[in-house]
Amino acid sequence: MRPKKYLGQHFLTDGNIARKIAGTLSASSGHVLEVGPGKGILTGLLLAKGNLDVVAVDIDHESIKYLRTLFPDHRTKFIEGDFLKLDMSRIFSGSFSVIGNFPYNISSQILFKVLAYRNQVMEVVGMFQKEVAERIVAAPGSKVYGILSVLVQTFYRAEYLFTVSEHVFYPRPKVKSAIIRLSRNERDKLACGEDFFFDVVKTAFNQRRKILRNALKNFDPEKKLLHESIFSSRAEQVGVEGFIRMATDLEKVMQDHG
Repeated sequence: MRPKKYLGQHFLTDGNIARKIAGTLSASSGHVLEVGPGKGILTGLLLAKGNLDVVAVDIDHESIKYLRTLFPDHRTKFIEGDFLKLDMSRIFSGSFSVIGNFPYNISSQILFKVLAYRNQVMEVVGMFQKEVAERIVAAPGSKVYGILSVLVQTFYRAEYLFTVSEHVFYPRPKVKSAIIRLSRNERDKLACGEDFFFDVVKTAFNQRRKILRNALKNFDPEKKLLHESIFSSRAEQVGVEGFIRMATDLEKVMQDHG
């Protein structure tokens, strides 16, 4: 198997790092979906745990063929397909965890997919480009705090676990990597429409140099709320709870206006 550049493949070659990643999965039993298993260095460790029901999905036909040969007793557990188009509820009817050395070129899309299935995905352990990992776990006030930080942290507790050197991959990526863990929090649903909340967050950060009063003025055409102190802040200064409160109030104003 040769890594395919167009798929963003960088195969992990260090068994110690693979064991460390497998060990960060808090679930000792239950269902686990591995995304992008590649040559199976992590897959073998997950299967060896015994109490895990492991299913792996990869878009690479060659990888799936290789893994079915490598783990013949688990042939049916390898799915050839695009994770981003996968109906995960057809794989697991209940809750499950997601783990993987995620392709960097779709790592943000993978997170949005997870958010769509957040009522089933209780935990995520993933390898990301270091800069992306730092954005996901960033707190308000940080320069890298942004859209991904807010949207992920609305439904998950995010932990930066450890940094991974570029030297443990083939081929070597040009950047360092990091492992993060996301654990589902207690928030069941938002007090506002989810799509509306996403729009408010994205609009606020797309104009992050502006104070929110100016960045979000289209959401409050009659300026019923924009006088409030929170709108004097910039997006990077507002936490998840602040964004939820703003979006909930703005949605009501727009409904009243409409």
